[in-house]
Amino acid sequence: MNKTRTIPTNNDGQHIWKFFFSELKPKGKWLTPFNIISIPIILLGIVLIVIRFWKGIGEITNLSQEIPWGLWIGFDVVTGVAFAGGAYVITFMVYILNMHKYHSIVRVTVLNGFLAYLFYAGALLLDLGRPWNVINPIIGNNFGVSSVLFLVAWHFLLYMIAQLIEFSPAIAEWLGARRAHKILSGMTLAAVIFGITLSMLHQSGLGALYLMAKEKIHPLWYSEFIPIMFFVSSIFAGLSMVIFEGSISHRVFSEQISDKDHKAQHGIIHGLAKICTGTLFVYFFLQLLVFIHGKHWDLINSPMGYWYLLEMIGFVFLPMVLFFYSYRTNNLFLIRLAAILTMLGVILNRLNVTIIGFRWDMAVRYVPSWMEIVVTLTVLFTEIWIFRWVINRMPVLRESPSFAEKE
Repeated sequence: MNKTRTIPTNNDGQHIWKFFFSELKPKGKWLTPFNIISIPIILLGIVLIVIRFWKGIGEITNLSQEIPWGLWIGFDVVTGVAFAGGAYVITFMVYILNMHKYHSIVRVTVLNGFLAYLFYAGALLLDLGRPWNVINPIIGNNFGVSSVLFLVAWHFLLYMIAQLIEFSPAIAEWLGARRAHKILSGMTLAAVIFGITLSMLHQSGLGALYLMAKEKIHPLWYSEFIPIMFFVSSIFAGLSMVIFEGSISHRVFSEQISDKDHKAQHGIIHGLAKICTGTLFVYFFLQLLVFIHGKHWDLINSPMGYWYLLEMIGFVFLPMVLFFYSYRTNNLFLIRLAAILTMLGVILNRLNVTIIGFRWDMAVRYVPSWMEIVVTLTVLFTEIWIFRWVINRMPVLRESPSFAEKE
């Protein structure tokens, strides 16, 4: 098992810089399938981002005055934030409900959530026509403090700070900073409580942004309950991502994980499947109530109606049944399959609200340009690179150093 490296404790600044430079060096093989695919895309994406800021957003996107929000908002932000929901759910289970069974996945889940918010906040800068005005929603300028965007902006900012505090003990352990570790560990519970509150608010707050677009969103996806739907779906979306990401991490970073945590992985995934079953049932039931209350029966026999049925039956009802069956039979493969279907369903739902069902009746529909897709992949791949760099250096999956365990 790899041991945690620590920063030199002497006062020689050269040794400290040598430590940091040594940590910047790549570890492991370079010629991997992920590297071969991601590096060219990231390099091309960087060029496109430079063009975007140099010549304007219209140079690389198909956005317009009628469709100002596209793929970068619909996928990078609205969908991505839902997948980051696992952080607030897992921390609530471990620190508030004292479900210590899931303690081994807290750090990796919080790291994933923090990086997701950090990069999706960056995606917001890409989407703003005048990125230097990003401070306006935070200070209420031209929006007012009662604006939903004002609340969402503050929730984003404060929640990223809370997640950084939650993850900071791992950074202190990496640096061998014992005193800082003790202080930061003492702040964890308060940061968790604060973070859970913020996350619950802004998960629904993202949905509230679309309450003002009633005439623009297809009736099958619009309702006054969008904030509630966004919040509930963030629970099973986040936990499905935890199952998916955890399954990959336990293979890729297998040598860092103790035998105890390896054995506990099966039980963790099994337990998460039970929670996903319950929340998917609640979500499906609420969607059914909204559909009946909205009296949308006449819309079912149409192309958009068939698309709606595909989402609800194929990517909500089906994974709910699979989660339930796999939980009862303790079938790990079916749990992972259900998690993938659930993630696809969340992507489909969020894109239906933000892109596919948004201004669906226009003569000329918005379709993302290839350059928008490349930039989106660049954001995603860069996040994965940094995630991998942190995992390989900090005690996220591996055991903490001895001084941290004694505290």
